[in-house]
Amino acid sequence: MPSTETAAPRSAHLPLSPAPRSRGRPSRFIRNIVALIALLHIYVGVRLLPALPIATLGRALGALALCASFALIIAGARARLRQESGFAANLAWVGSLNGGFFSSLAVLTVTRDVFLGPAVLLASRGEAATLETASAIAVPLLAVLATVVGFIDARRRPRVVEVEVPLASLSPALHGFTIAQISDVHIGPTIKRDFVHGIVEIVNSLGVDLIAITGDLVDGSVEQLAVHVEPLSRLQARHGTYFVTGNHEYYSGAPAWIAELRRLGLHVLLNEHRVLSHGGASLLLAGVTDYGAQRFDPAQHSDPEAALAGAPPEVRPRVLLAHQPRTAAAAADAGFDLQLSGHTHGGQFWPWNLFVRLQQPFTAGLHRLGSLWVYTSRGTGYWGPPKRLGVPSEITRVRLVASPRS
Repeated sequence: MPSTETAAPRSAHLPLSPAPRSRGRPSRFIRNIVALIALLHIYVGVRLLPALPIATLGRALGALALCASFALIIAGARARLRQESGFAANLAWVGSLNGGFFSSLAVLTVTRDVFLGPAVLLASRGEAATLETASAIAVPLLAVLATVVGFIDARRRPRVVEVEVPLASLSPALHGFTIAQISDVHIGPTIKRDFVHGIVEIVNSLGVDLIAITGDLVDGSVEQLAVHVEPLSRLQARHGTYFVTGNHEYYSGAPAWIAELRRLGLHVLLNEHRVLSHGGASLLLAGVTDYGAQRFDPAQHSDPEAALAGAPPEVRPRVLLAHQPRTAAAAADAGFDLQLSGHTHGGQFWPWNLFVRLQQPFTAGLHRLGSLWVYTSRGTGYWGPPKRLGVPSEITRVRLVASPRS
């Protein structure tokens, strides 16, 4: 049966204002981050270089390498904003790779110090010296290994994760309804057209009923990235492809991206919904702007309740696309049955996965909040360093099934 959709009132389509770009001196936040990175480089140098079995010249070269690392991270971050230049693109690549390596180097240095202190106290003087030297050698070697393995894991094609969501009172016509979720691709300095083309091929091979892109699709302007996003126009699903904004769309110029994605044939949901007809039954699909969108435009305040304005009360299930998992509390209050989110990347690599819960209620996978199911994708791409460790990227195939209790 051909599908039909009923559009919600378009009062939510208020004009978006581009995020203001500060000129001149960097913000205090940026200055603090730069200072922290500098201090971490000093810390690594102070803790590792004296313990390594190298001469004075080797320590001097090591100090120069750490200075170069700091400079590369800062230069690479600046280059990410200027993707039109081939030199800038290469610098962004090198800076990102080095950032991933230094992240592991710093974390392993801290870990070494945490365990080295008690071990040295319990060992003899000779054993303590051997332990300090051996651990100082191990740290950079392990950092290199983590960077190589993480790079391979990040750059390979995303795996398909199958998820079944049991819903009470699901119409028999909707039993088995499938949604392919793409999230956090971060098309930009190191993720380009070929990577996106691979995602499209995988999704189209799944033969799903609907495709959902839950934000953070891009890291850059339309002028820089339109050619790399274009393969998304070839996504195929019975009910089409739907998109909601993530925080990185607002960093990248959300108004222009919303217009561009609509030009490519994607349905952008800004605090609104659609009612889809499927096999004689109806399903409500809604989407909200990013949780923090109001910082860029007060008119774009994320609002699950507003996304249901004018919705037929009898239509179930109600599925919400929301970039950040922390929208879940408001979604549950509004009466949604399922929320699809991303944003967290599942932590992307250790130990950052341990800190996600400080900001978000869920890190990855399927969880329950009252009567609301929440699925949090680990992300289809990556952000920053091309690195994933123990948190593989994914394309999620969500299948709605009737709950045994229904």
